[in-house]
Amino acid sequence: MAQSTLESPKAVQELEERMKKAMKKVSASKENELCKYLPADAGGYMHHFTLRKMKHESPEKLKKLVDEKINTPSIPKRIAPKPRAARGSRKRRDQIALTRPLLERMLNVARLVGDKEMIRMLTPKRPIASLKRDLIQSIRQGRADQELWDAWVEVSAAYAQAKETEEQIE
Repeated sequence: MAQSTLESPKAVQELEERMKKAMKKVSASKENELCKYLPADAGGYMHHFTLRKMKHESPEKLKKLVDEKINTPSIPKRIAPKPRAARGSRKRRDQIALTRPLLERMLNVARLVGDKEMIRMLTPKRPIASLKRDLIQSIRQGRADQELWDAWVEVSAAYAQAKETEEQIE
């Protein structure tokens, strides 16, 4: 084992003996398994990297902790893991998941009422090339589609703003 520059070889050897005793007591095959019995500062049990670091940098403190939490009690208490957020917890719960048919029905209602803002919000975003092609085609056919024109104005304004921002950065 590598000796600590801060502690004497005797202290390091004593720590090794106490850790072996603790491993035998909890029937652990590896030193890392002792972590589940040692508390961490931030809650839960100690990380195995922290155990290794303490073993080399502050063996006296680790020796005291191993004795206090594993060797001294008749039955060592296993520490529960640190509570973590559930995987789906970052999702916003206040948003409604709309199905495609329901979205189309809401869009039709908005068209019947004539609510342009609602139409703009519910209309799926189309690629600029597709909008350009459809707009040119409608002009050639001699018909004016207000929704198509509004979508084109919105996309071209966003494109111009992005281009302007890009130029400012350079």
